Amino acid sequence: MTREEVWQRIVEVGIVPVVRASSSDLAISAAGAVCAGGIPIVEVTMTVPGAIGVIEELTRTMDGEVLIGAGTVLSAETAARCLEAGADFLVSPGFDLETVKLANRAGSLIMAGALTPTEVITAWKAGSDFVKIFPCGNVGGPGYIKALKAALPQIPMVPTGGVNLTTAAQFLAAGASALGIGGELISASALKAGDLQAITAAARQYVAIVREARRVRVNV
Repeated sequence: MTREEVWQRIVEVGIVPVVRASSSDLAISAAGAVCAGGIPIVEVTMTVPGAIGVIEELTRTMDGEVLIGAGTVLSAETAARCLEAGADFLVSPGFDLETVKLANRAGSLIMAGALTPTEVITAWKAGSDFVKIFPCGNVGGPGYIKALKAALPQIPMVPTGGVNLTTAAQFLAAGASALGIGGELISASALKAGDLQAITAAARQYVAIVREARRVRVNV
């Protein structure tokens, strides 16, 4: 899938599930659960034990069905390993110029993290395809995205942190291109208990929220 196709898929789906788990097996289970709930995207963070192996396994078993991203990528070296493992896109909680450059050279989509207007502009100008606004919930949530988008409407933003069933529609109404959702979608307790149905059900709820929020926005 090309960089442009990955970009379009993320925008169309509108949700990037952030997988943080205590084991590789749990991470793979989480990926399957969100996919079953109608979200064909998963971001495997580098904090998952054996994260590179998880990306390789998901690429082998779900390639073509699911966009597989690598999250918490903090260096160009790690980014290269993730891309070699089959990652379709890269995500970082902050901005690292060399990582963005590597992704651009490889023709791969990257979502660099930023928080302040200066950081957002810097990441965008460096070549980040989306700018991940993190930790968004701690600095105003949907209101903060609305303020950033008022000044920087051309920059596609993906708020992460503070996105939940109550705020998801508000973030989209504020101008978010997609939503990064971690524990509010992939519950650590549900994952530990093996209750994958709860995660799948939550995924369906978020899919419905995105669909309705966009319908309302179009009809306004």
